[in-house]
Amino acid sequence: MLERGQVGDGASSRAAGIVRAQGGTPATVALGRWSIDFYRTQHDLFGFDSGFRELGYMLLAATEQDVADARRRVEMQRAENLDVRWLTPTEAVEVAPTLGLEGHHGATYVATDGAIDPPRNVMAYTMAMKEAGADLRERTQMTGLVTSGGSERKVIGVETPDGVISTERVLLTGGPSLRAIGRTAGIQIPVGGARHQIAVTEPHPGFDVDRAPMIFDLRAGLYWRLEEGGLLFGMSNPSEPPGEARSVDWDYMKRMRFRLAELVPLTRTLDLRKVWAATIDYTPDHLPILGPATTFDDSIEGVTVAAAGGHGMMWGPAVARIAADLALEGKTGLTDVSELGLDRFDAEGRSRLQADPIALPFPGSTD
Repeated sequence: MLERGQVGDGASSRAAGIVRAQGGTPATVALGRWSIDFYRTQHDLFGFDSGFRELGYMLLAATEQDVADARRRVEMQRAENLDVRWLTPTEAVEVAPTLGLEGHHGATYVATDGAIDPPRNVMAYTMAMKEAGADLRERTQMTGLVTSGGSERKVIGVETPDGVISTERVLLTGGPSLRAIGRTAGIQIPVGGARHQIAVTEPHPGFDVDRAPMIFDLRAGLYWRLEEGGLLFGMSNPSEPPGEARSVDWDYMKRMRFRLAELVPLTRTLDLRKVWAATIDYTPDHLPILGPATTFDDSIEGVTVAAAGGHGMMWGPAVARIAADLALEGKTGLTDVSELGLDRFDAEGRSRLQADPIALPFPGSTD
């Protein structure tokens, strides 16, 4: 495994750690459910884990159109055997007492969704790699691929500053850096980067409980969950140009704090105790990329591409399992990913698929 920096340098150790099976498509429901099952059994498998906690998750409907969309989504999710239900505004407040009655029309709810601890997750994967005997090379950047053949290229090695590593299989990952990694490999991968901001309020007795559901205001692209006796909340600004950004946008933070106070009145007078930002990845249709390095006009045999599209904690275990299956066997039994390959994008990075309706409001382009 080649890591340009050090393990955990990027957004992986700075994420909110939310994991849900409430996907917007059958495939993303399967990715979320498999990942939650993995987190639940992780300690039994490896002797250490990512700290998964079952909290429940509510996805708010802010408008009547949101309600209609949510009810259709519930039908799809139930067809995928997900135990999801619709909550009226009154029922939503009964499940989440700090949620106000104003500003929403109800929510969908899954009791078994939850959250992990991101730094602990990075450590768990690092320990698992060590236990498996993986060769992790930090501060080592891929500088190119070595291929054989003419128009039908086949990978035979990876170039690094320390020399060439001979191999017939390569898995390209990299989060928000994947677009640049693709250029280095000689293939177009439409993945962008966007600033993602997270803050944690000071503690309040109203949040001093063992369990309370996580909540996502889909319309605003704002989510929150319990953290250290306060409330952790996160957001991305769809109006912001894509690109790497790690500084805090205080104006947008203020705007989201106002919306949060509308929905959770307790936060109106609370100060912030932590604030940070990181660059996360996204794809044009907010869906993962899983498949061979085959684009609309090119391919490299032996190369597999995997991108979680900004859902690394949520879909990471399933995406990793599928990527390994595809790299080694050329197929996977986890779920149907035949439509999630690079070949769904055209030369401008436009996808032929409908966008996942349950995603942060990332920018409209990956340029």
